[in-house]
Amino acid sequence: MENSILWNNFLDVIKSKISSVSFDTWFKETKLIKNENNKLLIQVPMSFHKKFLNETYYDLIDEILVGITGNSFDLDFIVEEEIKDSDNEIDEKNIDTTYSNLNSNLNSKYTFENFVIGESNRFAQTAAVAVAEQPGKIYNPLFIHGKSGLGKTHLMHAIGNYVINNSEKKVLYVTSEEFIADFIGINKKENNNFDIVDHFKEKYRNIDVLLIDDIQFLGGAEKTQHEFFHTFNTLYDSNKQIIISSDRSPDDLKLLEDRLRTRFRWGLTVDIFPPNFELRCKILKDKMVGHEVANLVKNEVIEYIATNCENDVRHLEGAITRLYAYAAIMCPKEINLDFAVEALKDYIGKSIYITNNITKIQKAVADYYNITIEDLKSKKRHANISYPRQIAMYLSRMTTEETIVKIGLEFGNRDHSTVLHSCEKIAKELNNNEKLKNKLKEIKNKIVN
Repeated sequence: MENSILWNNFLDVIKSKISSVSFDTWFKETKLIKNENNKLLIQVPMSFHKKFLNETYYDLIDEILVGITGNSFDLDFIVEEEIKDSDNEIDEKNIDTTYSNLNSNLNSKYTFENFVIGESNRFAQTAAVAVAEQPGKIYNPLFIHGKSGLGKTHLMHAIGNYVINNSEKKVLYVTSEEFIADFIGINKKENNNFDIVDHFKEKYRNIDVLLIDDIQFLGGAEKTQHEFFHTFNTLYDSNKQIIISSDRSPDDLKLLEDRLRTRFRWGLTVDIFPPNFELRCKILKDKMVGHEVANLVKNEVIEYIATNCENDVRHLEGAITRLYAYAAIMCPKEINLDFAVEALKDYIGKSIYITNNITKIQKAVADYYNITIEDLKSKKRHANISYPRQIAMYLSRMTTEETIVKIGLEFGNRDHSTVLHSCEKIAKELNNNEKLKNKLKEIKNKIVN
C-alpha cells in the first residue's frame, strides 16, 4: 500500500475516534515519510508534537494501523528540519478522581473550537490543547504570557472547559485578585477561624486543575504570595495541573518572590504576540459569523478595521459591536467603507484610509506583487519584498501629504534616510523604465478602485 493511501486511511479512522480539536492540533498536518521494515517515519509540524504523540497517542496510532494493515509498526516522529529520528517510550498514568460539583468559574463560551489560530498564537494554543488532554502529566505548570486582550484568558477557559467536558476532574479558575480577596478574608476573621482556613485550603488544594489569571497582581502582596507558594507546592507535588497567565514573562515579574518565579519556569512558558493583519481579518470574520447583518459587511470594512485596530482582540470586538449598533439605527442596504468610517469615527479616530491612503497603497502594492502588508512592514530584505516596499514608499511620498518620518513609521518604523533612498531609487528608475511606469499606473488604479 502506498504511503499516502495508508496515511489517508489512518487519518480517516483516527478522525472518527478523537475530538475535532485534537485531530486538527495533532494529526491534520502530519504525513507519512517512510515505511520500511515495519518502521514508519512520520513528519509532524513542530518538535512539540513528537513528545505528545509518543506519550499520548502512540498506542491508538498503532492499534489503528494494525486494523488497517494487519501489522504492528515502530513509530518515529520527525520535524522537517531534523535529520535524526527521536524515539520515546510511552509512560501513561491514569489518575482516578471523584467528581464534585465545584463552582469552576469557567465561561462556557470560551472553547478551543472558537479560538482563532494564527502564527502569533499557534504555539500557545498547541500547548494549551496538550495540557487539556493530559492535565498534570506534561508541561506543569503552563505559563502563558502576553499583553492584555490577546487571548490568554480565552485559552485558560478553553483548557478548563475541555477538562470538565472530557473527564471527571475538578477545575477551578480564579483571577489573582480573587485569590487575594479569599486570603484576606481569612485574616479578617476572629482568632477561631480554623474552619475558614480549612475551607480555603479545600477550595484551592483539593482540585485537579488550578487556573490563575493575571498573576502579576500578586506583586506587593507578600503574605498572599507566601500562601500561593504553599498552594503551588501542594498541587505540584500531587501532580495536579497549574496554569498561570500574566502580562509579562516570569523573569519580568520583579515584584514576585524569586522562589515563585523559579517555580513558574519549571514547566513550559509560552507567549502570545499581537495578531498580524491576516489574523485580525480572520478574527473579525469569525466574530461576525451568525450575525443578521454580517452579509452586508464588505471586505473593505474588514480590512479597514483590521488596519486601525492593531493592538488586541478586544479592540476588534469593540469595533464590531459599535458597527452593528450603528447599523441597527441606520438600517443600511450595505455596510461599506464610508459607512464604517462614519460609524467608528469616535472609536478608532480619523482613518488613514481617508487622510493619507498609506494603507490603501500598501494593500494595492501587496496585492499586485502577491505578498502581504506585513511583508512590507517587516525587516525582510529579499528582492521580492524589498523592491515592492520601495515602490510603496515612493507612492506614499508622491501621492500623499504625509511626512517622510510618518511614512517610515508606517513601514515598520524605518528611518527617514531609508524612505528617501527608496524614493530616489524608484524616481531615477522611472526616467528610462516604461515597464515600471506601467506597473505604477496599474497599482494606482487599484488604489483608486
